[in-house]
Amino acid sequence: MESLRELYRIGRGPSSSHTMGPAKAARQFATRHPEANSFRVTLYGSLAATGKGHMTDVAIIDELQKVAPTEIIWRPDEVLERHTNGMRFESIVAEQPTDNWVVFSVGGGKIVDEHEINKSTNVYPLSTAADILEWCRTEGCAFWEYVDLCEDPGIWDYLKEVWEVMKESIDNGLNHEGVLPGGLGVRRKAATYFVKAKGYTHTLNSRGNVYAYALAVSEENAGGGTIVTAPTCGSCGVLPGVLYHLYKAHEFREVRIIRAIATAGLFGNVVKTNASISGAEVGCQGEVGVACAMAAAAACQLFGGTPNQIEYAAELALEHHLGLTCDPVCGLVQVPCIERNAIAAARALDANIYATFSDGHHGVSFDDVVEAMKQTGHDIPSLYKETSLGGLAKLKAK
Repeated sequence: MESLRELYRIGRGPSSSHTMGPAKAARQFATRHPEANSFRVTLYGSLAATGKGHMTDVAIIDELQKVAPTEIIWRPDEVLERHTNGMRFESIVAEQPTDNWVVFSVGGGKIVDEHEINKSTNVYPLSTAADILEWCRTEGCAFWEYVDLCEDPGIWDYLKEVWEVMKESIDNGLNHEGVLPGGLGVRRKAATYFVKAKGYTHTLNSRGNVYAYALAVSEENAGGGTIVTAPTCGSCGVLPGVLYHLYKAHEFREVRIIRAIATAGLFGNVVKTNASISGAEVGCQGEVGVACAMAAAAACQLFGGTPNQIEYAAELALEHHLGLTCDPVCGLVQVPCIERNAIAAARALDANIYATFSDGHHGVSFDDVVEAMKQTGHDIPSLYKETSLGGLAKLKAK
């Protein structure tokens, strides 16, 4: 498995695969061709189907136009072999193409070209939850200690930066109001939920705050603000919402929060390695479902769960998102994406409680659910995987 730096990426929303990835590719291509008179970029498959709503064209043009004018060509009905989020970059000098680069945005802000899609730099020798759990049992260690063993020492400074950005995105989201861009007329709700939560007693106050924090990050993402992929932009509100609530309500020290982020990242990494975190590839189960699993694992660790209970919490959270489609209305990361983050944050806390009540032993492993998610994702028709052509997106388009 790759470093957690590849999972937790800091950048602008609204989509890690549709905005952050294409922007990174465009930046690299612009650097390679300062001599270009113009650029032509062709977007394929899901990247083209929901690209306008996800501001893919804006992200690419913002990078390339620093060098030369750019033309965007949309090919939603054409899917390249490697991945549904394909792009072709062409540099043009004196009206003649001088370079042709095919690259794919595979989720979480990561890009790979057609020759390197299966290549990665592995820092974790173990890549399944079962193997890592067995290591924890044998060594008497926690999940976060496996991160400490495998990563370089700088990972803790990086995860601290991740936590700081998460907190900032919540603070920004709670202080921003008004209508989100895109034309759907979706109003920001985080500030309202936060204020209303104050009027309730402990239980409802607690739940209201979780909603508010998750909404705050997701609304910042939808508005193009700076967030952390956890594991993606579309699911970026779940983990911060849960962690910030526990940080505030239960006064956990930040060092424990950062260790919980490491544990959450391990479970996200297992899914990324053995299945997918791309909504275009497996649907929203790979985004919000995985985010919920990560948050459940983090919460369980913070409350003193055993490695078995932590793995169980993550399994529960992901299992009950199996089959979740990716159906953004108008291709915007707003409806139903923002609400899904808030509900998944609450579900993560429920999964933690359920697992903590148990002895940690259960019949379906986290790895089993990851494999089921992968198979389910491959079986889901493409119109339910970030194309904005099925599900709620189709109904709301009528």
